[in-house]
Amino acid sequence: MADPIKHKRLKKELRLLDVYAIATGATLSAGFFLLPGIAAQQAGPALILAYAIAALPLFPAMFSILELATAMPRAGGVYYFLDRALGPAWGTIGGLGTWLALILKVAFALVGMGAYIALYMPELHIVPVAVITALALGALSLFGAGKGGRLQILLVIGLLVLLAVFFGAGGMQLQAANFEGFLASGVDAILSTAGLVYISYVGVTKVASLSEEVKDPERNLPRGVILALTTAVGVYLVGTTIIVGLVPQAELQGSLTPVAVAADYALGETGKLLLSVAALLAFISVANAGMMSASRYPLAMSRDHLLPSVFRRLGRFGSPTNAILVTLLVLVATIVFFDPVKIAKLASAFQLLMFALVCAAVIVMRESRIDSYDPGYKSPFYPWMQIAGIVFPMILIVEMGTVSIVFSLALILVSVVWYLSYGKPRVARTGAIFHVFERLGHLRYQGLDTELRGILKEKGLRDDDPFDEILLRSQVIDLEEECSFEAALTIAAHKLEKVIPLTSDEIVEQIMVGTRIGATPVTRGVALPHFRSTAISQSEMVLMRARNGVRMARYNPQTLEEEGSQRVKALFFLVSPDSNPSQHLRILARIAERVDEESFADQWLGAQQRNALKEALLQSDRFLLLCLDDETPTHELIGRPLHDVVFGEGCLVAFLTRRGKTFVPNGRTLLLEGDRLTVIGDETALNDIRRRYQPDGATCSTEQSLEE
Repeated sequence: MADPIKHKRLKKELRLLDVYAIATGATLSAGFFLLPGIAAQQAGPALILAYAIAALPLFPAMFSILELATAMPRAGGVYYFLDRALGPAWGTIGGLGTWLALILKVAFALVGMGAYIALYMPELHIVPVAVITALALGALSLFGAGKGGRLQILLVIGLLVLLAVFFGAGGMQLQAANFEGFLASGVDAILSTAGLVYISYVGVTKVASLSEEVKDPERNLPRGVILALTTAVGVYLVGTTIIVGLVPQAELQGSLTPVAVAADYALGETGKLLLSVAALLAFISVANAGMMSASRYPLAMSRDHLLPSVFRRLGRFGSPTNAILVTLLVLVATIVFFDPVKIAKLASAFQLLMFALVCAAVIVMRESRIDSYDPGYKSPFYPWMQIAGIVFPMILIVEMGTVSIVFSLALILVSVVWYLSYGKPRVARTGAIFHVFERLGHLRYQGLDTELRGILKEKGLRDDDPFDEILLRSQVIDLEEECSFEAALTIAAHKLEKVIPLTSDEIVEQIMVGTRIGATPVTRGVALPHFRSTAISQSEMVLMRARNGVRMARYNPQTLEEEGSQRVKALFFLVSPDSNPSQHLRILARIAERVDEESFADQWLGAQQRNALKEALLQSDRFLLLCLDDETPTHELIGRPLHDVVFGEGCLVAFLTRRGKTFVPNGRTLLLEGDRLTVIGDETALNDIRRRYQPDGATCSTEQSLEE
């Protein structure tokens, strides 16, 4: 269905610290400040063990979510993963259900802080306070994830500092008598309690719904979430041990302010006040993180036509304004008209079910064998980790009782009814599960591979991808005469056969087969003929510029018949080892990304030297141009042989341009005034060079070099 609203990507504003703060802040709230007293009623001192057991089923879910999020960093988290893996019906269940469950968790946190407020202001009604706090957080969300992330950092730092004070003081006053009869409640009670407190940990993965807004998600998401879970598990286990060790069971059981009670034992009235402040920070933190995460579900589902298009509109600050407003409206209604403390507990079973499905989604995506499924982080112990992640939640769901199961079934029913009545008529895609069952090949959703390739292009290369090395050793052909694609391919094949163990005829055949079936991308006057082979051990490339054009036939991929032609002026012939298909696709995606930039065509066609053609493809953040001038800090390099110049670890002078001629220098090359050096390396090292030799921001522009 045509859509008049352009899909705009959300701004990438979240750094590693933001990810850590959001994931940590979404976890440390009611689970620590409210539930230990309730858990003590069921498990006694063994509530500590219940918290430890409750963390176990989260590890498979966390590893699975991280794998999916680094492969598909898109808004919507669980919704997006289930939709692309299992299809839009399961995606709708995961999207609507998780959205409502998150809203309940936020409402639970905002209302739950009333117990701590009542310690000092018992006459204050919590509902108006919760509503005002929700409105304030909703308003902040409108300014983008970056602003919410900054607030989250402050809240989490304050919370962890206060908890550290409490742990330090309380850890020295534990009473051994409080741990007597540790297992007296029995295994069933401990498992049931584990199911109750499991919801304490689930917030750690909610940052996945913000993965589209994370800078370098392949690095920052795994690190941030794993650090957050480590923090959460440590806080829960150390914290509950201190609570049990300080507070007699008779006083602890049923308490709604167990941390304040324990702090009173450890630090007196001052400690009680400090930990009450910590509780408020925690509740606001989880509400802030939950608000940001929840609002991305309507956005993601709207992009896929499972919700009205109004929810994918972005406001002036790049945030999903309408999705935030409807989330805020439902949140306020929940606070005003329902009892979130009771309802939120019922959502635990649904959360467990979603985590089981996420583990199943990883199995489906891996077994689909889609080359463009390229996670930057892969779950360990596959598939046993995922199988455990499916089985363990089911055990806890059974232990949670009928009411929680019925509530989850109700969420599923509402989602299915919505999908059948609204979503199904508007979507025509299927999930990766149909790629698993080859006998259902006619139902495979080819658009999924295209979509994942688009994500690869957006994510870019990984640090260990040898793109620059491949480019530097690539061979360059500059065609002066117009010719056919077959003629150009034959010329390139003769170049390639010198560096790979295939004959030119074999190379031509491989590429022509791919071209006939539509596997050669052609865009903006550029063609990317490519193939993978088991016969080669490293990627090789030939760059071809055709000033007067190369005629490429267009083939119908069904009939293999020619259907017209098109003219291209740049061709990049890439061959890669068959053992690393994802890297092959990332290299193609990087070239496609550069080709899409407005500056490429002029730089490519205007290059006067062959090495300048290579320069046109280099990553902008992985190389710099350094002009040697006696009036700038670069004067210290003039007159020195290149082997005496140290630019930093991992940096390499790839090209040297002197009086209009470009060549690859060696260690004995003497640097002269007016030389232009093309230096490649990692971004950090290049920034050091810029600070040293270009302190005033002056650069040696590419345009200047092309005019030489």
